[in-house]
Amino acid sequence: MQAYKIHKCENSLLIYRNSTGKIHFSITIIQYTILLKATNGKNLRIFSMGVLCSNRKNKYNIQEQEEVTIMKFTKMQGIGNDYVYVNCFEETVKDPAAVAKFVSDRHFGIGSDGLILIRPSEIADCEMDMYNLDGSQGAMCGNGIRCVAKYVYDHGIVDKTSLSIATRSGIKYVDLTIRDGKASMVKVNMGSPILIAKEIPVVAETEQVIDAPITVEGKEYHMTAVSMGNPHAIIYVDDVDSLDLEEIGPSFENHVCFPDRVNTEFVQVIDHHTVKMRVWERGSGETLACGTGACAATVASILNDKVDGSKPVTVQLLGGDLDISWERDENLVYMTGPATTVFDGEIDLGFLRR
Repeated sequence: MQAYKIHKCENSLLIYRNSTGKIHFSITIIQYTILLKATNGKNLRIFSMGVLCSNRKNKYNIQEQEEVTIMKFTKMQGIGNDYVYVNCFEETVKDPAAVAKFVSDRHFGIGSDGLILIRPSEIADCEMDMYNLDGSQGAMCGNGIRCVAKYVYDHGIVDKTSLSIATRSGIKYVDLTIRDGKASMVKVNMGSPILIAKEIPVVAETEQVIDAPITVEGKEYHMTAVSMGNPHAIIYVDDVDSLDLEEIGPSFENHVCFPDRVNTEFVQVIDHHTVKMRVWERGSGETLACGTGACAATVASILNDKVDGSKPVTVQLLGGDLDISWERDENLVYMTGPATTVFDGEIDLGFLRR
């Protein structure tokens, strides 16, 4: 076993007072996480705490200090589906839901579709903990997981091109394509699609919901329901560009058929190997791309004989293209697409003290 990496987690300033209430001295404590690489390849984590320094007030004129609220982050995007990523091997985020709403604001925050925390994991190489821009916690994001994989490789948290990432919808397995020492393309085993209505969940009289009628705002549509760790309703239309998603999207998202709300994909078939898609995501509204939605749309298109399932399907989204394949013999869906770092930065989360 050998030492792998030491990460500073957090520090704190302890203030000691005498009987009159005056500051006597202070101690700054730093907590570390030490990662050890075992012979079986697993990471073992040891938490330790040590005194960095102590200062007497009468010598250094120490004042009481407010809690440090600066958070380091990285803005990343997968074909336009952008999130704020935080390395929780080093940072601590106390109120992720509130932080997600704050940083996602495109006028007063950083601007994103949500917040993704990259955490240590006991069962995988790392964990992806995601929050939508409204603060609700998400289960899985296909574009987000590609960016997580790129982040942990590019920053040396993992040193291999095949890795595992824990999510609320299970462990996902990822293969990286490396270019100039950085991850450029990411292939994700997205797992098996869920087609059983009550497991998606969607309220229905049939076990599966394939090309079933649904009435929204007085108009009848036909939907196919699929879960890729989160619920999706796929609606086929003749022209996705002409849709007013701001008008109809919320009505689908909050329809009584979907107990947990739903992500809605509006899909136009281009040819037997290509579909064009716009998506209304629960908790986020219309986004430039949705990886799980692209996977769900591909599965639905194969089930409805809209495309040739023997070859990968190209899903055209507002932010770019994804290649999706559903391997029917093993019942697994694979997604391949890019992941891009936009910029690194720091932001003051002082609003959390108010």
